[in-house]
Amino acid sequence: MSDNYIVSARKYRPQTFDTVVGQEHITTTLKNAIRHQHLAHAYLFCGPRGVGKTTCARILAKTINCEQPTADMEACGVCPTCESFRNNTSFNVFELDAASNNSVDDIRNLIDQVRFAPQQGRYKIYIIDEVHMLSAAAFNAFLKTLEEPPSYAIFILATTEKHKILPTILSRCQIFDFKRITTNDITSHLHSIATKESVIAQEAALHVIAQKSEGCMRDALSMLDRIVSFTNGMLTYGNTMEHLNMLDADFYFRLTDHMLAQDVSGTLLALDEVLDKGFEGNVILEGLAEHMRNLLLCKDPRMAKLLDVPNDHKPVYHEKANQAPPSFIISALNIINDAALEYKNATNKRLQVEMCLIRLCYVLQATDVKKKSDNEPVAPAPAPAVAYQPPAPQPVVAAPAPVPAPVKAAVLEAPAAAVPQPVTPPAAPSVAAAPQAASAAGPARRVSKDLLGGLEAEMEQLKAAATAEVRELTAEVAQSVFEKYRDQLKANNKSVYYAQFISMKVEALPPDEVRIITPSELADTYARDQRDALIDFFRAETGIMMLRITTEVREDKAIVAREQKLVLSKQEMYEAMARKNPYLEQLKNNLNLQIEY
Repeated sequence: MSDNYIVSARKYRPQTFDTVVGQEHITTTLKNAIRHQHLAHAYLFCGPRGVGKTTCARILAKTINCEQPTADMEACGVCPTCESFRNNTSFNVFELDAASNNSVDDIRNLIDQVRFAPQQGRYKIYIIDEVHMLSAAAFNAFLKTLEEPPSYAIFILATTEKHKILPTILSRCQIFDFKRITTNDITSHLHSIATKESVIAQEAALHVIAQKSEGCMRDALSMLDRIVSFTNGMLTYGNTMEHLNMLDADFYFRLTDHMLAQDVSGTLLALDEVLDKGFEGNVILEGLAEHMRNLLLCKDPRMAKLLDVPNDHKPVYHEKANQAPPSFIISALNIINDAALEYKNATNKRLQVEMCLIRLCYVLQATDVKKKSDNEPVAPAPAPAVAYQPPAPQPVVAAPAPVPAPVKAAVLEAPAAAVPQPVTPPAAPSVAAAPQAASAAGPARRVSKDLLGGLEAEMEQLKAAATAEVRELTAEVAQSVFEKYRDQLKANNKSVYYAQFISMKVEALPPDEVRIITPSELADTYARDQRDALIDFFRAETGIMMLRITTEVREDKAIVAREQKLVLSKQEMYEAMARKNPYLEQLKNNLNLQIEY
């Protein structure tokens, strides 16, 4: 029985144009060319591996020599030429592997065969596979014959690397670009083969095989044969994932649940479980990134068609997507992408993955702190006093540097509902107390940008701003601080930014807004690029912690008018020159010159 076994990729190779999967734009064009007798003398089939290039070349060779083609321009399969083609005894079809026959002598032998007319049928077809492997000398020897072959000769070239073929060869061929086969098409084809082979297969398992093949039908059929042997004809989602050494979606769903619950221990234990099974860290990061992308797609029903997962998993993805905020998903994608880029150069690769997952566990807390700080009012209104309740004990977190009390409260605050604190009516504000009150609102926004790192630099800025004297925001103060920042750009060798800032103006909009007036869109881009640094600088100089900076494009009318005035006609240019030099007019008159404007 083993001698008669044929792999699925050969057993189910398409024999007609209609059975080719996922290349309708190619097969329809070829059938119409046969129907109208518009056959070219040379074709070039190019595309990824396993998408049907050689198969379409063989079907085309069989069909154009068929003695009784069907009405749909398919080979009949019963005429003598079709029989000889099926039995590999046809003298009219020649296949050449350019990978092993790439010399000039091989091409010369082929050219010698072209001179003889076909013994049976109308055409002699030469199929050259992997044509990009031909040497430069072989290509040059092939040029003349490829351009002007006998009327009965047709060349079909196939390649996976079109960019390696000489342009002179490309210009002599009709080029057909084959595309990767879609996951749905491969899944449907695998289902039909499984039915013919009496194999019981879950749709989710076939979908995973189709995804793993990356658009290559030959790879998909090879994987199907292996898994059928591994499972004795019972393909399930679980044993398919096990055989392909892939992590199933359940692991990523569990991992996401741990992250949303900020359960660092559960996350690391789940990671340890899959690492013990032999999975590499980069595989985990790639799968987690794909999982987060799917969750983001489920946020909008219009993007449901982009979700490339088995149908059984789609309801679970929609349910989990409703539990994860969009800010969490987007932040998680950024963290995973950075970790994947740094993974290759990491010395301790396991630690790299663990640090990525720990950051993901704290993403939700960071976004909650930022949301709370952004919504915090500048001066809270008086509220009725409530009975004092001692706060729940909080875990002690070691900080890299001493943290001021307001900031420490913002960083270590749990994401649960805040415990009510006694509120007393606010006293009249004083100049000395203003910086301290403002610093309680300002630091939370800055710390939430990078909750897990950079606290020392942030604390230094906060200390400097807290000790600065509060100055009233006036036009003079805004102009002075802006010029000081501009001089700092020059001192730091940021000449490009300094050149743009020279043309900007500044306006003060009391009590807490500074507007940067830019003369063009380009200058406005530079101003917005420096906005965060400007905010920190203005806060440190003025002590106004809730200060805001906006930009506005406002063209300088005087400069525009001056530039328009500089555009003179030829006559105006001559008159201006004559006014500047009176001898110019005298020279024109003495020589009797006529100026053409």
